[in-house]
Amino acid sequence: MPPDFVALDKAHVWHPFTPMQDWCAPDHEPIMLVDGEGCWLTDQHGNRYLDGNSSIWTNIHGHRHPRIHAAIKAQLDHVAHTSFLGFANPPAAQLAGELTALIPGGRLNKVFYTDNGSTAIESAVRMSLQYWEQNGSPQRTRIISFDAAYHGDTLGAASLGGIPLFKGSGNQFGYAVQRISSAEQLESLDDVTSIAAVIIEPLIQGAAGMRVWPQGMLKQIETWCRAHDVFLILDEVMTGFGRTGKMFACEHEDVVPDFLCLAKGLTGGYLPLAATLTTQRVFDGFLGDASEGRTFFYGHSYAGSQLGCAAALASLAVFREERLLEQLPAKVTSFTSVLDTLRAHPHVIDIRQCGLIAGIEIGKSKDPREEYPAADRMGVKACLAARRHALLTRPVVNTLVLMPPLCATEGEMQRMAEALRASIDEVCGSD
Repeated sequence: MPPDFVALDKAHVWHPFTPMQDWCAPDHEPIMLVDGEGCWLTDQHGNRYLDGNSSIWTNIHGHRHPRIHAAIKAQLDHVAHTSFLGFANPPAAQLAGELTALIPGGRLNKVFYTDNGSTAIESAVRMSLQYWEQNGSPQRTRIISFDAAYHGDTLGAASLGGIPLFKGSGNQFGYAVQRISSAEQLESLDDVTSIAAVIIEPLIQGAAGMRVWPQGMLKQIETWCRAHDVFLILDEVMTGFGRTGKMFACEHEDVVPDFLCLAKGLTGGYLPLAATLTTQRVFDGFLGDASEGRTFFYGHSYAGSQLGCAAALASLAVFREERLLEQLPAKVTSFTSVLDTLRAHPHVIDIRQCGLIAGIEIGKSKDPREEYPAADRMGVKACLAARRHALLTRPVVNTLVLMPPLCATEGEMQRMAEALRASIDEVCGSD
């Protein structure tokens, strides 16, 4: 008799961002995902669902892509993982070369590997602070971040964020952070000599409810950073690898940061791997005799993992071989048309879109002041209802996230929108 995996899960597993009392209730049967192909996932009962948030914003080319599968299997014939501390390996070296080649003019020519978005951010911030400390500006200890930002859940990354819910108990920890709300507020700061870096999610904030930044804001921030010799850190953990219609969101405004933080879609959504790209200037600031203590003493056990790098190389190959970037503008246009079918719904307050990323905000009426109280968990209820219409996604409070894999067809995107419409009707009513 096969194991009862649901019972084992309820008995022993603690899930992230999940109210566990509801999860463990006797009448709740969790969806146990057991299979996937393309945009579709299959549960323990054989029910199929569209992957409406790309498996928490990670999956790029769909599930079980043959090119990525073959690359992982081929790497397994050699070695799965070895230490990256004082050792090298071919996939990591090749991937670093390919990633840096994606940046215009080779301006980000150094790659530091970790294993998730939070640690990619930690690397960038710690490099910034250590650079200034050991290169003549030890007073530069302040990090500028933005209201409602989200940069991860490790202590340092969480301290950068502007959403108290994600910062845990206490909330007083981490880096010296000053939060602002706009580029204009950045330009009005008086004391800039103590600022080490500015960090931002380019074009769109994810955990803030898919909040889209004004056009031109990113370029404005880059211009200010260059004028004051302040490092610019871009968190492209969500927006990287085609999500916004270009390989990286910063390309839309011809911005090249000092640090580019990548994770989630880096491996096509297959394996944990992150990369922090930076400049020759930053790298040179850490050079010196070992006795000088200028080494960057930070790293992770699975940094530069061969399997992760093999998957990432295959994902980049898919972009080239399937000419995905050329297809994205038409796909984004189709996605916009699909989203437009929801705009007239009486309980859809707003739809915010950036490329193939969208947030559909629901409320009591079209009046933004008529929002549902967060305690009512209407976004959660709508996403649970969507499961009955073969769609899996998660909300940000009352904003329903729709972020299909890049391989989604117009028909699949339309089915996703239809499932959301039906779920909103069930939870909020159709008039």
